[in-house]
Amino acid sequence: MNDKAHLKIDACFSPFLYPVYAEPDTIVVIIDIFRATSAMCTAFEWGAEKIIPVATVEEARDWKAKGYLTGAERDAIQVDGFDFGNSPFHYMDERIKGQTIVITTTNGTQAIEVSRNAYQVVIGSFLNIDALCDYLVDQQKNILLLCSGWKNKFNLEDSIFAGAVMEEISKRSSDFWHGDACLALKYLYQMAYKDPVKFLNYSSHKERLAKLNLKKDIKYCLTPNQTTVIPILRDGVLVRL
Repeated sequence: MNDKAHLKIDACFSPFLYPVYAEPDTIVVIIDIFRATSAMCTAFEWGAEKIIPVATVEEARDWKAKGYLTGAERDAIQVDGFDFGNSPFHYMDERIKGQTIVITTTNGTQAIEVSRNAYQVVIGSFLNIDALCDYLVDQQKNILLLCSGWKNKFNLEDSIFAGAVMEEISKRSSDFWHGDACLALKYLYQMAYKDPVKFLNYSSHKERLAKLNLKKDIKYCLTPNQTTVIPILRDGVLVRL
């Protein structure tokens, strides 16, 4: 531990555990690598104006009835009747430029829902990792890396991303004290970083997506620095930072 550290960075493995970790004046980073936070970053990169995250399919249907573009996913499958699912490639679409999109997903929007009253909520993915880490260090605030997991259970891909953030922040600053969870995930990332696709080869969600023929999604979601956009939650709506 660095004696000069005066800020804290920690990791929470599941939205279910969030109340244990929640503290004031903390920036919460929402992580759902496969695929919600990757899709959100992609949507902003392709010109979306706002994203409204909602917890339920029913809420998304209400917004769709009002004329909004909507994305809905459950169990890694696009819900019938919606414009988009949860793939980043769905949002590489000229229709979204300047638009407000409503999104609900199995895990990522649930993590946003539980943490929406935090001091600040931002969206993290490998796609924006460098811009995200630069921003987090500059803010000089405590950080909580909130892994969306899979239906409130631990998953590997969100955890290695949290470890990657821990690794990158430790390169940039000595101001942060880290909890044991964050340290464990940093070690996990150090095992995975040379070939994360291979490291995740037998992870449950990667297998789930592979069965749905979504290997292209997996590879893209693990590709660093495709955007400098950092989505931030303001009054319940995600906007560009």
